[in-house]
Amino acid sequence: MKPTKIEKVETWLVERWLTVRITADDGTQGVGEGTFWSFATGAEDIVKAFAEDLRGQDAGNIDHIWNSAYRKFSFRSAAITSAISALDMALWDIKGKKYGAPVWDLLGGRVREKVRAMVLIDGGATPEDFVKSALRAKKEGFTAGKMTPFPRGWSRLPYGELIRQNTAIVAAVREAVGWDFDIGIEIHRNMVPSEAEVFAQQIEKFLPYFYEDPIAPDSVMSMGDVGSRTRLPLAVGERNAGIWEFREYAGLKGVAFLRPDVGLAGGITHVKKIAAIAESYHQRIIPHNFLGPVTTMSCVQLAACTPNWDLQEYVREAGTARAAVVKKTVQLKDGWLLIPETPGLGIELNEAAFKKYPYNPGAGDPSRRPDGSVALR
Repeated sequence: MKPTKIEKVETWLVERWLTVRITADDGTQGVGEGTFWSFATGAEDIVKAFAEDLRGQDAGNIDHIWNSAYRKFSFRSAAITSAISALDMALWDIKGKKYGAPVWDLLGGRVREKVRAMVLIDGGATPEDFVKSALRAKKEGFTAGKMTPFPRGWSRLPYGELIRQNTAIVAAVREAVGWDFDIGIEIHRNMVPSEAEVFAQQIEKFLPYFYEDPIAPDSVMSMGDVGSRTRLPLAVGERNAGIWEFREYAGLKGVAFLRPDVGLAGGITHVKKIAAIAESYHQRIIPHNFLGPVTTMSCVQLAACTPNWDLQEYVREAGTARAAVVKKTVQLKDGWLLIPETPGLGIELNEAAFKKYPYNPGAGDPSRRPDGSVALR
């Protein structure tokens, strides 16, 4: 079969993510997203820097292109892997269209009929705010949700009050939703090890499905120390990239789930490899996913063909920018995401809507302690 040559690379910054489209010499187009949302302009510049290298290359040589880009200067950066992730998705989209098959079919075929979604549970000032959001999720048919059980103003609470209020939120949600609804607990890197370990002890009886990022992901060794002293199953990796970092996380005591973000960790190519590493440790994949619709669809493609893919983190798309900037999003039915049969990723851009949703990364985390120092630990 005649090679499909890369002809053009285009980029847009939409809402909080980087959108990429690659056009081949036969007119076939593929789309991708980068989720280095805080500094997406940096990732966009890197895509543009790669563009000249990509022109004329065979779009089917995806792994070779991945390594050529990553090893060009051998720098490590989330902006670099986010740029490569977006390009990688687009190349898989082109390959699927070329062969008339969904991406999941090219990666080994279907292992499940649908994908269980884990919706994000909104927080608030009181346990009742969390309960309201959780009950809405259950009413809509979801069987799993994830929350960060911190009240507003958490950074100014004394240690004992912080642990007490966080525990009260978890208790209230569990009582409201019952035991047939799985609850993921994200610490969001808001605690130091001693706090995270004590909080874990307090909520063990509520059987959290996982305990995510109990500390900041600055040190694999420190995360391992927390894992060795915590009896809850850890979920880690949303800020990490590449098979090498995830291999180290997979070897830690207490880690039960890896959380790669397909728009940051290396695209479809590397997340499939990360899942294989996790499978060798009997660990499961719950991907990080809260940004654009192309990354959600890429996750569903991977979920369809990856045995140890577990929950799919999900943010409602209907009526939001996520739905507006594409012609069709992944289909949600009773808390499950349906696997598309369309060739490629199964998603197309709606460029006309891009200007309505300009790039806006927000202010970041403004949380401060009472003395004015940065609260994120």
